[in-house]
Amino acid sequence: MKRTLIVCLVCLLPLTAAATDLLEVYQRALANDADFRAAQAELQAGQERVVQGRAGLLPEVSLAAGTARNVADPSGLPSDTYNSHSWRVQLTQPLFRMQNVIAARQGALQTDLANVRFGLARQELMLRVAQGYFDVLNAIDALDAVTQLRAAAAEQLEIARTGFEVGTVTITDVHEAQSRHDLAQAQVIAAEAALDVARDTLARIVGGDPGALARLRPGVRFAAPEPSDAASWAGVASESSLDVQAQLLLQEIAAREVDRARAGHLPTVDLVASHGVAHRQNGSLSPRTESSSIGLQFNMPLYAGGRISSVSREAAALRMRADADLESTRRGSALAAREAFLGVSSGLARIRALEAAEVSSLSALEANRLGYEVGVRINIDVLNALTQLAETRQELARARYDTLLAQLRLKAAAGTLDESDLDAVNALLER
Repeated sequence: MKRTLIVCLVCLLPLTAAATDLLEVYQRALANDADFRAAQAELQAGQERVVQGRAGLLPEVSLAAGTARNVADPSGLPSDTYNSHSWRVQLTQPLFRMQNVIAARQGALQTDLANVRFGLARQELMLRVAQGYFDVLNAIDALDAVTQLRAAAAEQLEIARTGFEVGTVTITDVHEAQSRHDLAQAQVIAAEAALDVARDTLARIVGGDPGALARLRPGVRFAAPEPSDAASWAGVASESSLDVQAQLLLQEIAAREVDRARAGHLPTVDLVASHGVAHRQNGSLSPRTESSSIGLQFNMPLYAGGRISSVSREAAALRMRADADLESTRRGSALAAREAFLGVSSGLARIRALEAAEVSSLSALEANRLGYEVGVRINIDVLNALTQLAETRQELARARYDTLLAQLRLKAAAGTLDESDLDAVNALLER
């Protein structure tokens, strides 16, 4: 009966919590990252630009009212004191204001620019999350490697001490083994600190401790980028990256600004309609006057001290700057795509080479251990093989994470990075 009760209680205990994967970390970052929240606020502000630009084409209605105490003292006539009250409603509808038309187009472009910049912020968040996530995993792998190295060095130190006691090895072997063990201990301490820093960096993005993270599956294979040449990716990036899209909008806004500045020389025509009431209260008398009017108002600028011409020249110069910035952005995006493509290609080759090196390092370690047991190898040979294996495993882990990040950066350079790409990377993690 007692055993049955214990079994029931164990069954009621919760299962071990699953590790947090990359998508879950990204979702937390969407809700908690301060930089991304700032980008959301900037997007909301940018969406108002189209409303503000359109307002210049719509009618304006104003209400004016006033009251006054008046004292009149004409020469040779009796003085007069009275109150006056008035109010007036006026509607102004622009009929021809080229500056307002252009400003409305600029407002729509600025809202489009805010949307593109928000897309850039989202891509940047994905890359920061992936970078932080893989930095933590890489720090964990590095800590595992040096911890295994320390354990192996401790084992080799014990073997050396035993051999020295029975007279099969010299004190030099013991000192070498002790030195390697101490070095491995220092590496463990450094790796633990690096892991703490990496976790703190990721915690800043997600707004708290990310918890246990799902790790990369052993032996996972990465797909090569398609298309398989850097020139194709560079061509797409120079035309379609979000940086280029943003700069194209800035160029168009600058061109519109030139037109808007030059429109300062053009006349304006408005439809103006008003209705008002005024009355004067003087004792028992209170005459009331009501008036209405509707008509066109024409305004032609003749001379403004050279300001309009100066603003036009300034806008033209800024447009030339926007053209140069666009060309620079195109080249920068193409270069970023080439660098990311080469990062993926070289990363895949490096992974294959390091996987082969890991197998060779394991074989070398076993051979040196066997040689040490039969007396054809010395202690330092085994320790060197252990160190080489640990370093190879660290480099292999780093190469895998660098390649994954290069794949994401390649998509970002082309302007196509989205949640589906994170999902594809997430599928490579342990469940």
